[in-house]
Amino acid sequence: MAAEQIRATVDDAGRLVAADPPLARLQEEAGSRLGAPFAIPQLRAIARLARKLGVTVSRPAFAGSRDKDLDLWVRAEPGDAEVRLTVESWVERPLHPPRWAGDDAPEPGVAADAGADWLELDAELRVKALAPSLARQFGLQAGGTVDVPLTRLLRLEPDEEGAMPLLSALALRRSFVGQRVVALHGENAPLLLSGEAVADPGGTFGGYRATLGAERAELPAAAGEGEGPGIDDLLRQPLDRIIDEAQQIAARAEGPLRSDYAAYASDIAAAGRHLLAVLHSMGDEPIRGHDRVDLSTIAGEAIGLVQSQAGERGVALVRDGAELLPVRGQSRALTQILVNLIGNAIRFSPRGGTVQVTLSAGKMAEVTVIDQGSGVPLEDQQRIFEKFEQVEPRGEGAGLGLAISRRLAQSMGGDIALVSTPGQGARFTLTLPLEP
Repeated sequence: MAAEQIRATVDDAGRLVAADPPLARLQEEAGSRLGAPFAIPQLRAIARLARKLGVTVSRPAFAGSRDKDLDLWVRAEPGDAEVRLTVESWVERPLHPPRWAGDDAPEPGVAADAGADWLELDAELRVKALAPSLARQFGLQAGGTVDVPLTRLLRLEPDEEGAMPLLSALALRRSFVGQRVVALHGENAPLLLSGEAVADPGGTFGGYRATLGAERAELPAAAGEGEGPGIDDLLRQPLDRIIDEAQQIAARAEGPLRSDYAAYASDIAAAGRHLLAVLHSMGDEPIRGHDRVDLSTIAGEAIGLVQSQAGERGVALVRDGAELLPVRGQSRALTQILVNLIGNAIRFSPRGGTVQVTLSAGKMAEVTVIDQGSGVPLEDQQRIFEKFEQVEPRGEGAGLGLAISRRLAQSMGGDIALVSTPGQGARFTLTLPLEP
């Protein structure tokens, strides 16, 4: 444990503007510096949480230096324009050997995909081998000895939050996905670099087996127009692995584990399962396995799921109307739709406002969600049902919720309609066929 408390300051833009030497060194080892975006993931998340809630937050965190694992206890206190971090406990442990992909991992020195643009990097991010296509582009000898810094070939670029996935992963000896890069030779189009951590013969971190691809891959052709997996298929395998690993950690399959770490792993597994469900929802296959369900009961459950969100934003939730609305559908999909509609209404309502959820039955079963926000401009009322579209870029979400919700509703024989006058809020209505 550290003899003295270690302090740091993070500004409202997420930059580490001041730090005692131990944290400053960690920041540098993660590939950043003072005055630049905070590059230690768990500490950055704690600072962001304290700033968002406006209260002091204390909790454990994990970090890694070049040669040690670190167990930390961190207190974050929000101020007017900054968050003050205090590391109250700093426990160093020997670096734990990384867990690799398993029996199907390729042998050392063999590229994961001989046809792809691949690179092999050592622990110092020096390129030791690369695909012939890249060797030609960079003016190197494909079959000869390669030993050049990665940054001689590629310029690393931060993501939208100013983070560098490769450098953050390097600090923790972990795999990474989606590091933006620009080639310094040949075409200057943005690329994405992803890498799987590998072990050296001694079992310690040995670098990365990486692949390089276009930043925005072309979407696969529609069914019957071409071959190739959909984006959900491409993501499902790594998500399955994340879920499996998290479940094993939560179950303490490899030995004793602190209870809070097990809880974090359970949260990761649950989030992974939810993301898989969302990916499935984005697909083109209809929802299967409909049952007779009570839409009124599901609406009550959805309201319960967003009640804490409403409380944080000072928004009241009011429910009225029919007490029984039998429909044929899938409970999980209906819950997802209503959580999205009510959650959006809360997000766009003013503090002290009210979100009303009204249930009714006519020719169709209807659930109408009414907010007191600024409304949706007429020209945006169809656009917001498209994937990756939002009314205004608030930095929350990816613009998928309404697109997914409408597709789910239509798959169950219903729809979602919007009525809104700018300045007078919005009314989103979910309709579904009544079940006799």
